Parts: sequence; structure tokens; C-alpha cells
Amino acid sequence: MKAIKTIGINSNQPVGRGFNFPYDIAILEDDSETPIIYLINRSSSAASVGTRIQYFTFDENWLGEFANSADPNGVGFVKPVCVDFDKHDNLHVTDESTDEIKVFTKEGQFSRSIALSDVGITDTVTDSRFGPSGLCLDKEDNIIVASRYKNQIVKISQEGHLLNSFGSLGNEPGQFDMPWGISTDSHECIYVADWRNDRIQKFDRNGTYIRSYGEHGDGDGQLIRPSSVAVNESGLIAVADWGNERVQVFDQNGSVNEILYGDASLSQWSREWLNANLDEKDAREQSDLKNLELPGHLKSNYHMASQTEHKFWGPVSVKYDSLGRLYVTEHSRHRLQVFGS
Repeated sequence: MKAIKTIGINSNQPVGRGFNFPYDIAILEDDSETPIIYLINRSSSAASVGTRIQYFTFDENWLGEFANSADPNGVGFVKPVCVDFDKHDNLHVTDESTDEIKVFTKEGQFSRSIALSDVGITDTVTDSRFGPSGLCLDKEDNIIVASRYKNQIVKISQEGHLLNSFGSLGNEPGQFDMPWGISTDSHECIYVADWRNDRIQKFDRNGTYIRSYGEHGDGDGQLIRPSSVAVNESGLIAVADWGNERVQVFDQNGSVNEILYGDASLSQWSREWLNANLDEKDAREQSDLKNLELPGHLKSNYHMASQTEHKFWGPVSVKYDSLGRLYVTEHSRHRLQVFGS
């Protein structure tokens, strides 16, 4: 895949256009000519000031924001993690701090909250918190959500009724250690980013284990702290290999199809800002932001990423759209990179 475009600009302001530690996106493709992207702006503030949902078009037309943490009506977030749409264009967002899923219309109007503490799953661990992380919706609009603290995958109805759950703490097939991102494929198989076990696990729709992808390490096909997984119509599996600062794409047999390290360009928002701040623009043009000749002690994956602007730094989420374009959310460089064929 080749880089198509970069979206975003860093901003630590509590309102307005610009990202500060984004975590995940959902892509709305309806009758409009361009997809609308809904992004979790996690923010870096201990008080979660500026934590909110921003939405904008693929062409970088910023449309607005909602559910700010400072919302006087109390519909904002503390620590949102993942987001997805149902078939009726309702946006579902997990909040790991409040143990709930909040549901909004596509216009940003709060609809309801699902308290995961009321779902009724049992476990053998002492921590009674749910800690929701990844979520997706199946073809029947049931909600599949990962519990990072209970180390289970839970399927619930739109009303919050428990339909199924599977998993436990461990590193055997079918067990988890802080599961994070979730995705389904066209056959309704469930893929889980098993974060602390450094692998992706695949299950059928009922939670029966099928196989795993990856193992601990930094070689091709190996993973360190994978945070997100997405499957396209051809069955290719994209993985946010966060600990290795890259995205790996596997085929269904587990072979590595492609490895992406990032190839960012300036976004439209960045160009507009630089054109309004010419001193910064001049300084940027005199800098070598693609310098790959780093000293030996700075050639780890982390240092290469943090010191080289076009590379991924903190790739936390991967998503495909209906055209097969791959969107990579960068937590630490506050932007999206989009790739296509």
C-alpha cells in the first residue's frame, strides 16, 4: 500500500480543530460523496480537559465536536478508548474509566448509556471493574466489547443484555491478558488484539478459538503490544503493532503480506497553519525532518519513530473503509495516515 494522505494537526486546546492524543476512529459512509471520520480525542490532561469526539470529512472539512469532558450535562468522557457505528448510524464509544458505553447520534446528540457493571458476567479475579476497551458491532447490531480487567470478550444486545462471553486470564489459546482492539470479518469471525500476550486471536462468532497470529518480538510477523486489528473484505488482517511502531498486514494463513512504517505528508490543516505562521514555516523548511542517519543509540524502533517525522509514532488504531483504504491513528504524533493501493 502507498500513502494517500495525512489528516490532522496537533492542538492541546480544549475545543476546536486539532488532535491531542487521538485513540480511535469510526468511519461513516452514507450517501455523501466523502466519508465522515469520527475521532476520539483522548487528550493528555489529567483532568481530561479537551477529551471529546471530533468529526470531519475525508477531505479535511472539519464539521464539529461533541461530548466534551467539560460538558455541563455530564455526557462527556473520562477515558474513551474505542468507537464504532451500528447499522442505524449510532455511534458507540467505550469509556474505560466509567465502565460504560455511551451512544450518540451521528449529529452528536447523546442517546443513552449502557452500564457494563450491570451486564452480569462472572469471573474469578478480584477486580470487579469491567474496563471496556475495544468494541465493534456484528451484523445483528449486537455489541462485542473487550474487558481489559476481566480478560473476557463479551457480546451484549443493544439493551445491554448478556448474550455470550468467553475468555479468562492466561496465555493459552482462548485466554487473554488485557485484550484491546476487536474486529469482525465478513464471516462474522472475531479478531482480538491480545495486548499483553503480543498476539492476535481469531474466534468464530460463538467464541470458539480458531487460531492466533504473531508472537512476541520485533521481527517480521512478531508483535509487541498490539492495540488494534482490522480485517478488510479480502480477509487481510491489519494490526497496529504499537510496541514496534509499525503496522503489519497478515493474510489468513498468518504470512506477512506487508509492513508499514509510515510515510506522512503535511495535512491540509498543517499547511494552512504554516501559511499563517511564516517564521515556523521557514524554520521547518530549513530542518531535516526525514533524517534517518541517527546515532547508534537512537536506532531502536521507538527512537527512530520519535525522531523522524514521517514515520509512525504510537500507531494505536487501524481501520479499513469500504474502498479498502487503511487509516492509521497515531497517538503520539496526533494525526491520521491513510494508505491505499
